[in-house]
Amino acid sequence: MDVADIPGVPAWLPEHLQEDGIEALYPPQAEAVERGVTGGANLVASVPTASGKTLIAELAMFSAITSGTDGADDHEGTADETVTDGTALYIVPLRALASEKREEFEQFEAYGLEVGVSTGNYESDGGWLADKDVVVATSEKVDSLVRNDAPWIDDLDCVVADEVHLVDDGERGPTLEVTLAKLRKRNPDLQTVALSATIGNAEALAEWLDAELVDSTWRPIDLKKGVHYGQALHLEDGNQKRLPVRDSEKQTAAIVRDTLEDDGSTLVFVNSRRNAEAAARRLASTTDPHLDGEERDRLAEIAAEIRDVSDTETSDDLAEAVEQGAAFHHAGLSREHRSLVEDAFQERLVKVISATPTLAAGVNTPSRRVVVRDWRRYDGTAGGMQPLSVLEVHQMMGRAGRPGLDPYGEALLLASNHDELDELFERYVWADPEPVQSKLAAEPALRTHILSTVASGFANSREGLLDFLEATLYASQTTEGGRLETVVDEVIAYLAANDFLTRADDEEGTLRATSIGQTVSRLYLDPMSAAEMLDGLREFERTAGQRASRSAPDGEQDGEPPGFEPASELVSDAGDDIGESDDTPQPTAMGLYHLVSRTPDMYELYLRSGDEEEYSMEAYEREDEFLGAMPSEFEEGRFEDWLSALKTARLLEDWADEIEEGTITERYGVGPGDIRGKVETASWLLNAAERLAGEVGLDVTPAIREARVRVEHGVRAELVDLAGVRGVGRKRARRLFATGIESREDLREAEKSVVLGALRGREKTAENILTNAGHRDPSMEGVTPTTPDGDPTGTDDAVANGAGVRDGDEDDAADQSSLGDF
Repeated sequence: MDVADIPGVPAWLPEHLQEDGIEALYPPQAEAVERGVTGGANLVASVPTASGKTLIAELAMFSAITSGTDGADDHEGTADETVTDGTALYIVPLRALASEKREEFEQFEAYGLEVGVSTGNYESDGGWLADKDVVVATSEKVDSLVRNDAPWIDDLDCVVADEVHLVDDGERGPTLEVTLAKLRKRNPDLQTVALSATIGNAEALAEWLDAELVDSTWRPIDLKKGVHYGQALHLEDGNQKRLPVRDSEKQTAAIVRDTLEDDGSTLVFVNSRRNAEAAARRLASTTDPHLDGEERDRLAEIAAEIRDVSDTETSDDLAEAVEQGAAFHHAGLSREHRSLVEDAFQERLVKVISATPTLAAGVNTPSRRVVVRDWRRYDGTAGGMQPLSVLEVHQMMGRAGRPGLDPYGEALLLASNHDELDELFERYVWADPEPVQSKLAAEPALRTHILSTVASGFANSREGLLDFLEATLYASQTTEGGRLETVVDEVIAYLAANDFLTRADDEEGTLRATSIGQTVSRLYLDPMSAAEMLDGLREFERTAGQRASRSAPDGEQDGEPPGFEPASELVSDAGDDIGESDDTPQPTAMGLYHLVSRTPDMYELYLRSGDEEEYSMEAYEREDEFLGAMPSEFEEGRFEDWLSALKTARLLEDWADEIEEGTITERYGVGPGDIRGKVETASWLLNAAERLAGEVGLDVTPAIREARVRVEHGVRAELVDLAGVRGVGRKRARRLFATGIESREDLREAEKSVVLGALRGREKTAENILTNAGHRDPSMEGVTPTTPDGDPTGTDDAVANGAGVRDGDEDDAADQSSLGDF
């Protein structure tokens, strides 16, 4: 089908596509149009990666939200003439994908469309999105918008669910499934378009969504699957191609070398972060000889940017690999790290990425070849290594082949013997992907979604809940008679026991969310997390008097080194700033960090070999700080969970005590991205704890607020006010504090020369910070940096640092160490 013949779309769209070199639709796209996607029909498109799913979504969204737009009209299609009368929602599974899709859709703002993206702040109704024509959001964010009664949700005309096969995922799947069911219930005329990888039961998804089905294996670039064994590639069509492994080479290195000799790039999928990093180090020696001078210069610049992101061993290792044309990619990297690697790979500067399967989840990183090196992964529930699913492996393989750059793509598994060669062909190359199955009936998922379903008015009785759940994929798939009813009854009982729901004695058994239940739903908490936090905070208040009587005079604690300020004292130090009365007992930061770390909403750190003894000792030493009774060491599972939460809490405490990021990553065996993830989650949970405590009248909110601000900015108590000024961050705050500038008010009235000296002569940075603080004259024109005594200072002079903070040579990027937004 020629793009000029697409019915029902804005007049400017065919012309836009032609300007991009698209004259005709791909076969799956044409089939989608024939099945009514531009006429409001629901559609499930189950097609391979790079087969044009995004354009199918655009056709649906733009036809749904524009009026008077038939391509056959005499409409000129200028931005001024585009008339929108609706809203389209594009749901993605990952934040990284939200950013990528926003960038794709922003090109259409030239035609008068407005694009918004929202992925965080689960307590917001996203009112600012009401004026947007296209909204991109994660499924969790959409769920929270529904819970917070965002009014524009009722005006949706089209919803697109990208990567909808992830309803099969035990963590994200139930949220996507319930969210789609709620959107369709609130908007009976809503057009639903679901985009999926090729799966084994696409027709089941289409039946669930009352949708037309486009189920295709067509790709714009041929994908050749096979297995490397011996000295050759064994391809699925029976052909073999010589690819020798030299004496000192591993199979992966031989494939990367062979691909480079044909001017191609390679993605290598491995099963762990450690293996990803090790593979990148080894493969760097393969890619390095293939770099020219210009590429080396550009890669050196990118490596410098990587080092600026964080001062950690992970950052250094990544930079060293990138300088030689290789990289690794996993969830332990920061968002900035991953973005730099992905961009460099797309620019063909980085020649090979070794990655965990996170990179296969839709991020746009195609390559000439894909190598699935590890097809087994450790599974804790099974107690050992287990084979990956066919769907996962095919998702990885689908990254092979770059449209417009490669004549074909090759996806290869590795065999070490002939039996394994045969097994890999049978298990993956010739196999069809498994059918997706709903994971909704698990109690953790239903805990959250039953409360939100009642709180947001979708159901007000047991029968109403079951009726609503009949609209889910689970109900259309289950053959377990009574399973859903049993779990629903158990969850209702749990929610009622914790005062989140009330059950009336009337004939209908009316369910109502209590005030605290409404708050838990709006805060987007697992009810079990809310119950854990409330129980811990109430226990603290109940035993506060006993704790106070056990405290040493003046807050002294035995065994602390001279000059050390314990975490419990930090609260009282800043008490005046946060309105805390001196005689009100308050929990310590550690107690609060441990409390939120043991909730289901926080992913705890694993206990490594030797950790149990270390953290057991610390648990007994700091038992008085915990909010709630510590389990006995003879309760093996519970005690180990308690220690895992303690390890997580101590990481948060270290961050809030201004310990260097590199020290933290080494101490806990994590990456910069893990720190950011833990900090973000802790900040969210502490904000929720503060709200819950205030609602039930617990007098602990000052301590919670301070613990939250400290961990959000990564500062000790004395820097809380200063670090809150936008652009300051933890390290700049410490340098300013050392000059006597101790608060926002001090900064507002500070001598500009002293501020410039503390900020090492960075005039633009100083101007921005003073502007944000409200300084009467933030201009740095003609200002010379000085010390507080008025002596001139060089821009590289070190300023005294606080606990755990060393003098550094970090530039502006590294100095922005507040992790509240990432």
